[in-house]
Amino acid sequence: MEKDEGFDKLRQLLNEDNNWPRVYMFKFIIPADNHKIALVESKFSDEAIISHKASSTGKFFSITVKEAMLNADSIIEKYKEMKGIEGLIAL
Repeated sequence: MEKDEGFDKLRQLLNEDNNWPRVYMFKFIIPADNHKIALVESKFSDEAIISHKASSTGKFFSITVKEAMLNADSIIEKYKEMKGIEGLIAL
C-alpha cells in the first residue's frame, strides 16, 4: 500500500464526521485549456454537479465539483487521480 503523504490530516478531518455517504465539494484551479478542463471533468461521474468560472484575465478556470462520496478514502483517491494533470491546483 502506498504512503498517503499529505493526506493523513485530510483523512483525519474527514473522519471526524461519520455521516457517510455525503456530498463533498472539490475545488480546482486550472489553466484555461479545454483539454485539461475536460480531463478534470472526466474523473467524475455523470451525477456530479460541475460548475466553472473563468478568471478575470481568462488565463485560468476555477472548477467546482459536488459529488456524493462513500467515505474519506474515496475523496483521497479522487485527489490522487488528479495529481497527473499538469497545472492543476486543488484547494
